[in-house]
Amino acid sequence: MKNVAVVGCGAYMDSGYGCPGEWRCLKAAALGEGKFTEPARVIAFVKCECPGRSAAPNLGMAVKLAGIKPDAVYLSSCLAGAKPGCPYATAEELASILKDKTGIPVILGTHDYH
Repeated sequence: MKNVAVVGCGAYMDSGYGCPGEWRCLKAAALGEGKFTEPARVIAFVKCECPGRSAAPNLGMAVKLAGIKPDAVYLSSCLAGAKPGCPYATAEELASILKDKTGIPVILGTHDYH
């Protein structure tokens, strides 16, 4: 079973813009659905908080505290497909920053649930 970390959009999760929180990401990981090709163990869940500057350091700290390096980082579906989009960075830009800082592959999206 792969170990993964998920980065979610704090604004969407906290404001209820179509995302009630992390449960859909966790369900997709547990069942191997959506962007997960097999069931995965979520070892860290980090909220990206506006304007996003803390996402990489917070992910690094979560990985360090977990003591387990994830095989992949998933940007939650609410972050990767936000409408309206993030005014600070695209999902692709954030994915590039996280990959550059951690060396861990980043996947855009987690699930296809509505």
